[in-house]
Amino acid sequence: MDATVKKLPTKVRSEIGRGPAIVRPSREEAEEAVRTLIAYAGDDPDREGLRETPRRVTSAYDEFFSGYRECPLDVLSRTFDEVAGYDDIVMLRDIELNSHCEHHMVPFVGKAHVAYFPTDRVVGISKLARVVEVFARRLQTQETMTAQIAETIDKALKPKGVAVMIEAVHQCMTIRGVKKPDVATITTQFTGIFKEDPAQQARFMMLATERGRL
Repeated sequence: MDATVKKLPTKVRSEIGRGPAIVRPSREEAEEAVRTLIAYAGDDPDREGLRETPRRVTSAYDEFFSGYRECPLDVLSRTFDEVAGYDDIVMLRDIELNSHCEHHMVPFVGKAHVAYFPTDRVVGISKLARVVEVFARRLQTQETMTAQIAETIDKALKPKGVAVMIEAVHQCMTIRGVKKPDVATITTQFTGIFKEDPAQQARFMMLATERGRL
């Protein structure tokens, strides 16, 4: 099996690659910001139980938002052209995701279902899950993330079509605001054959939502 590593255009990278170019504060400045928030919440950042919290929170942010340090297009840069005549959709369903709402910076948790209809090239299936992870590890809205995943796969692989569906529960509405638990938000994005052919779109939706499966 021959693998090809593609060089993607600089313009494409700037559109949906790494996060925005900003001047990041130092770790010390970030920890001081956490101390300020603790005091704003009404507690003493110098008491024993909270003394190490700024360091822990900053380390957690490094993990929560690691997607800003990765380019999703690079994840899909290694493709394979030996598919033995395969001519049908490739789909990953129930990809677990954990992200943070950009409006309140609280988590939303759910699953992504991702499919593409290859032309003459395929990508390692774990790479599709990795693309979801890169975008999830950023401050997000679910709608934007759904579109970003579909656009990245479409631009990198140039398939006949891409389909993405995300189901997630947002803590910004379950533990605050209207406080409605177990309400799932569902978003979809389709390109190419999945957008133009209702039968292919329906097929994807059936596979994504079918229960009692293997």
